[in-house]
Amino acid sequence: MLKQSVLMLAIASISFLGWANGPRFELENNPDIGQMTLQKVSDLCFVADNTNAYLQNPELASRDKQSVHQGHVFDQGVTLARVQRTLQFICDTYRFDVRNNQPSRLHDVNFIKQHFDFYRWYPDKTTASHIASKSLNDAKQRMLNDIPSDQLFITKYYTKRLTASEQKSKQYPQALYALPFDEQGLSKQQALAQSNSLTRFKYTRQQIIDGALLANKLAQPLVWLSEEALHDVLLQGTGVLDVNGRTRYFNVHRNNGIEYDYALGKREQQRYWYFAEVPGIMGYGDRLEDKIEVRPHVTFAGNVTQLGLGKLIMINYQANGRSTSQMAVLADTGGAFDNNLFQLDLLVDSYAGWSDYHEANKHLPDYAKAWVMLIKQPEK
Repeated sequence: MLKQSVLMLAIASISFLGWANGPRFELENNPDIGQMTLQKVSDLCFVADNTNAYLQNPELASRDKQSVHQGHVFDQGVTLARVQRTLQFICDTYRFDVRNNQPSRLHDVNFIKQHFDFYRWYPDKTTASHIASKSLNDAKQRMLNDIPSDQLFITKYYTKRLTASEQKSKQYPQALYALPFDEQGLSKQQALAQSNSLTRFKYTRQQIIDGALLANKLAQPLVWLSEEALHDVLLQGTGVLDVNGRTRYFNVHRNNGIEYDYALGKREQQRYWYFAEVPGIMGYGDRLEDKIEVRPHVTFAGNVTQLGLGKLIMINYQANGRSTSQMAVLADTGGAFDNNLFQLDLLVDSYAGWSDYHEANKHLPDYAKAWVMLIKQPEK
């Protein structure tokens, strides 16, 4: 493979061709994936089913060109229909094993290798290094610069268990706001056409924290929480909130149009999200009502714009001295993944704080080998 980014060499075994330190995807016939681990195969099927329903919905497919496609980084061997068959196969296998009261074959390495093709994902170190050079956070800069040439940066995201109140107080001075009153009933497209005049696009996160919406009664407060909790929920995208002893879920709805700045910390971000109450933890969706309900440990957030929604992805890492692999579905995204092909974010459950999060996930790596998995083509 030539090292100049302007030159590419066609090789049959490579689905997407990159350049030195750029992203690429290579078909591996016999990957070393070690021992398979899945916390709940039923959860993997749940997310696969929900994501497949999104991909197969004709209305969503015609409207959401950003995510419903085979992936812009693959060749013709990767099709949307094949992605859908892959997700269907996961659930068909799970249900067959349950009906026959047998161990899940999705834990069987030989079964996995028999039925799937593996496209090894090499990270875009060029972009990661460029972002690191602009970051003011020493730890983030180091983590990005240390990405190995053959592994992805694996971060973890979680829904934070927080307390909140239906009333504003000294303890709970900040609100999660619903979509502003002047945008209620407008589609995303209609709102974008009026962006110069709508409340949503007028204020930064800092201005809203200082009271811009409340002072002018521009949006409905959904629930009240501390400022630190607000930053956490804005970062994670979902709040799992204990409100007067009842667990309620809140999910991002639409933002103020300011891009996420990877170089900044959470408090310095100017992007602000408006929220809506939802029945559970929600992943990707073109509209709030279309969002995919997801589950921990079987959901990745990543660059759906370039990869396409619904890719089944396996990561491999060392855990307790053993080569360990796990699968999850690309069913979520976020502003941090714009032009980002060096990172995946694994959903890892709900936690009250850093200590219990760390204790539950300290075995998970910062970097891991990764493959996009597709059901094998039938032999002709």
